Amino acid sequence: MATIKDIATSAGVSISTVSRILNLDKTLNVSEDTRKRVLSIAEEMNYVTIKERKSKLKNFTIGIICSFTEVKELNDPYFLSIRMAIEKKCIKENVDFKSLYFTKILNDDIASYKGLDGIIAIGIFQNNEIDKLKDLSKNIVFIDSSPEEWEFDSIVVDLKYGARKALEYLYRLGHNDIGYIGAKVIPHNNIDSTELINYREATYKDFMLEINNLKEEWIFKGDFTPEDGYNLMNKALKLKNIPSAFFIASDPMAIGAYKAIQENGYTIPEDISIVGFDDIATAQYLSPSLTTVKVFTDFMGETAFEVLMERIKEEREISKKVVLPVKLIIRDSCKIV
Repeated sequence: MATIKDIATSAGVSISTVSRILNLDKTLNVSEDTRKRVLSIAEEMNYVTIKERKSKLKNFTIGIICSFTEVKELNDPYFLSIRMAIEKKCIKENVDFKSLYFTKILNDDIASYKGLDGIIAIGIFQNNEIDKLKDLSKNIVFIDSSPEEWEFDSIVVDLKYGARKALEYLYRLGHNDIGYIGAKVIPHNNIDSTELINYREATYKDFMLEINNLKEEWIFKGDFTPEDGYNLMNKALKLKNIPSAFFIASDPMAIGAYKAIQENGYTIPEDISIVGFDDIATAQYLSPSLTTVKVFTDFMGETAFEVLMERIKEEREISKKVVLPVKLIIRDSCKIV
């Protein structure tokens, strides 16, 4: 393994000069050519710093902790795909992990979970729950919520942008009467998390106000499940003035809405156009295939892992909030009116 002395000999400079260049010492007065030569030689020799050697020798263990139950995860592939992406990344990078549901921590002796180098927390956690996570590790990355941004790293997606793109698409197709099916407001002590879960609804309301067509009777809210999508669409179809299109805040809800529409004798998109959100694997196989906003769940999990490991290894103190993009995927569930 190459040493600083080897690099110094090859570059024809002192050991201290090499050390200061490799440590990015901006106060060092050397020419740019010398700096580039030292860095190039270090790269050719595959030089690894002492800090990097120590980090590679340590066997890290992280916790992947979900705020929801196992049953809810199985009913919503969105969360499942995030967790599986993190686990896959851990295996690839030889990092040990424990996947847990938060309810298990509450029911078990919390001491049995201590000693984690870091935590990736998926979902929305109450303030008292966050305090329990802090007892397990000081290094925490939240996915899908962003509590106490000055203290914790977080990975979120641009829900406002995604909702806006979906609504603009429907409007361009000629739809002025657009309904909304989404999640209820969840009582929560953490303001940031509450805002996050309402971004889709808030964007919908703002957009409908812009086109002077906001009607409260077109807004239906429940849980992100196929069952609630089915039940809420059945209610919507009892309206005297049924919207020609619906923006549905999750694909599982859209799946339930499809069933309700078809059972009531309507067709998609001839009678009602539908745009979902998430782009779960099933979306493209529905009949007709679902137009939806794609959330890159694999990338969310991978990014969370990378941010956490960087914080652990570099002992970074300033928190990061990473906002990932989403993309409208146009398929067959919408038509021009």
